[in-house]
Amino acid sequence: MLDFFISQAHAEGGAPAGGGIAQIVMLVGFVLIFYFLLWRPQSKRAKQHKQLISSLSKGDEIVIGGGLIGRITKVTDDFISMEIAEGTEVSVQKNAVAAVLPKGTLKSI
Repeated sequence: MLDFFISQAHAEGGAPAGGGIAQIVMLVGFVLIFYFLLWRPQSKRAKQHKQLISSLSKGDEIVIGGGLIGRITKVTDDFISMEIAEGTEVSVQKNAVAAVLPKGTLKSI
């Protein structure tokens, strides 16, 4: 009954003849899966976000990571000033910008 849970030990005979090649193929397969499912999409998103941040300009309507929506009033190297209500401005880091909204979105909200 315990033979089901514990495999038998064999005194002679090492690994199967093709075992090394199979392990290398398996490792290469895992690397390819990791690259195409994780690394490549993440680098594409990072590139798109970097391009989004570099294209910000005064007057753009944006939404930041916390869900705050407003219009850009001033752009500096690392920060932007954003008007969230009439006469209310906040400074946020450029990296906090999640998306640029189409023009006129603030009026429709």
